Amino acid sequence: MLPLGDLQYPNGSFANFQASYDRTWGAFKGRTHPAPGNHEYETPGAAGYYRYFGQRAHPPLGYYSFELGAWHLVALNANCGAIDCAREQRWLVRNLRHDHSLCQLAYWHQPRFSSGPHGSDPTYSGFWNTLYRFGADVVLNGHDHDYERFAKLAPSERFSGRGIREFVVGTGGASHYAFGPPVPGSQVRVANRSGVLRMRLAATSYNWSFIDTSGKTRDSGSTACHR
Repeated sequence: MLPLGDLQYPNGSFANFQASYDRTWGAFKGRTHPAPGNHEYETPGAAGYYRYFGQRAHPPLGYYSFELGAWHLVALNANCGAIDCAREQRWLVRNLRHDHSLCQLAYWHQPRFSSGPHGSDPTYSGFWNTLYRFGADVVLNGHDHDYERFAKLAPSERFSGRGIREFVVGTGGASHYAFGPPVPGSQVRVANRSGVLRMRLAATSYNWSFIDTSGKTRDSGSTACHR
């Protein structure tokens, strides 16, 4: 389970986590690897988030990596007003330099590219450029309350065979957002639906299905890792 931030509205106080999140997704807490969103920091220092998830959230900075089968996964904290993202960027370079996995996936809250109302955010171009440099395959984001899948993009925002495929999955249920004009690389957009992205990470490839709360699959596909 990879929750992509803003896990509890309107703010991530510990009491709110206990009252709502814990009664639902909390059932899977033992296999959850979270990333913090901006609403977690509506509580100073994201104290409720870190108290609820404990060491699974890797306090106090909130970024970390782990292995899942043949994959190397990296959880990042994109709340650069609350932590030192320049320091995090240096950590990311060191982390990926020492990884030799065929397939890599990174995730954080605010998307680098998005056709939703928050839009594409160049704040995270450093993350994207580093991940591209080291051959990452997938990036998962939230923040915009919609579902959007992108082509494999290079830092230039153009398609590349060794580019990174981004999924924006902000469909946890707080509200829904309408799309603006599609930004370069956008391939599939689903609005006004709550749902989850299910991914199967094989040794040399991955596939995905976006499944809404009615059980209908709204998007699916598969791609080989390219590293």
